[in-house]
Amino acid sequence: MERLSASTPLAGSVVKPAFDPKTLKPGILHIGLGAFHRAHQAVYNDLALAKEPGDWAIVGVSLRSLDIVRDLKAQDHIYSVVTRSGAGESVQVVGSIVKGISAVEDREELLALLVDPAIKIVTITVTEKAYGLDPRTGGLDRNHPAVAADLANPTAPVGVIGYIVEGLARRHAAGQEPYTVLCCDNLPTNGRIVRRLVIEMAGARDPALANWISGHGAFPSSMVDRIVPAATDEGRARAAGLLGAEDALSLETEPFMQWVIEDHFIAGHPAWDKAGALFVDDVEPYEKMKLRLLNGAHSMIAYLGQLKGLEYVRDVMAVPECRDLARRHMQAARKTLDPVPGIDLDKYIDQLIERFENPTIAHRTKQIAMDGSQKLPQRLFAGTAEALAEGEDADTAALATALWIAYAKRTPDIDDPRREELRRAAAEPAGDDASAPFFALPGLFPQALIDNRGWRNLVNAKLAEIEAGRL
Repeated sequence: MERLSASTPLAGSVVKPAFDPKTLKPGILHIGLGAFHRAHQAVYNDLALAKEPGDWAIVGVSLRSLDIVRDLKAQDHIYSVVTRSGAGESVQVVGSIVKGISAVEDREELLALLVDPAIKIVTITVTEKAYGLDPRTGGLDRNHPAVAADLANPTAPVGVIGYIVEGLARRHAAGQEPYTVLCCDNLPTNGRIVRRLVIEMAGARDPALANWISGHGAFPSSMVDRIVPAATDEGRARAAGLLGAEDALSLETEPFMQWVIEDHFIAGHPAWDKAGALFVDDVEPYEKMKLRLLNGAHSMIAYLGQLKGLEYVRDVMAVPECRDLARRHMQAARKTLDPVPGIDLDKYIDQLIERFENPTIAHRTKQIAMDGSQKLPQRLFAGTAEALAEGEDADTAALATALWIAYAKRTPDIDDPRREELRRAAAEPAGDDASAPFFALPGLFPQALIDNRGWRNLVNAKLAEIEAGRL
């Protein structure tokens, strides 16, 4: 079977780009060329360009990998996204990524693009741990390898914040306006966080640069949502059957997708609104909704699955007690939310349960369980502190916390940037306060939770039930 390319004859059932990718000119540089971007923002971009043409093609950047860039080039920068549900499946070929760059090989080309006036927006999906955020201060973690390297050698960056700052420094020196930086990762108020990190790193090299970015830059927040499992050989084989060609970059996803964006751009943006994205003045209500309802429940499901030997989210949701627990947790977390414009939260929770149950989506619990120390503060702990302050018992949150601790204790090779700290905490003798070593980890739990003896006792009780096999 031939490899997918621009010359591949495709069946009529395949949704093709409504434009000629060869005619597109780039206006967006995206850092983090992984599965989520390719099944979410790039899909929105295809739909937007079909509705309203413009110079808004994407140059995709991988900070670490060479393979994805080579695979994109071998396929003329097109790939497929297979949407699956119990009602059936469909396949779409995405064409709005017109170039791929690996920073490992092409640092100078990447830096040249960052100073190219044609690039008006830099979007980012690099996962929480890549930003070098110190959870204790909200600023840069100067012990983070990429942060330390970029502070020491700012003109040869290796990390995402370092590249953004060096690109802006070159624009400032050239007398150009800055690009808009649009973070699309699961961080609360992600635009404000990235703005602070960028200005702090810029200030370390040149206060005048930091002042310029502060006065002229734009860092809108956004909320993104679509379940995109890691690609598998089985999924690629299924895509080949639908396409009639092999696609090394094919992805599978669900029908649902959502993008809420703060409307603050320096030099415009694609017609993402015509593709279904929502532009708003304040993204925070949507961010909290997604982090605390979807992501918080997802983490709970992941640790349940890992402890019970259930590989996929759908497997956990097939257990009635687990499905009911996920719903109870979302209903409890809902009490910490302000009204969300245009969203019926009861229907949103019902929709989440349906999405998690999707029998065609193979989303591994192990994938979701990784990096808990980076995810749980915003997904679980912040909302729990608010719930307790309002007099709630936060029972399901105590169980979710206990599940994570039990997972950390049982998983010596845990995939987490704070692995060594977690290993030391797990190795401490378990007494009446078995969770204490985890609550003692710097910057992980809000002080309100550390000081709440009653809730910590509840976490310990849940942990004891888990360890005794009663859950």
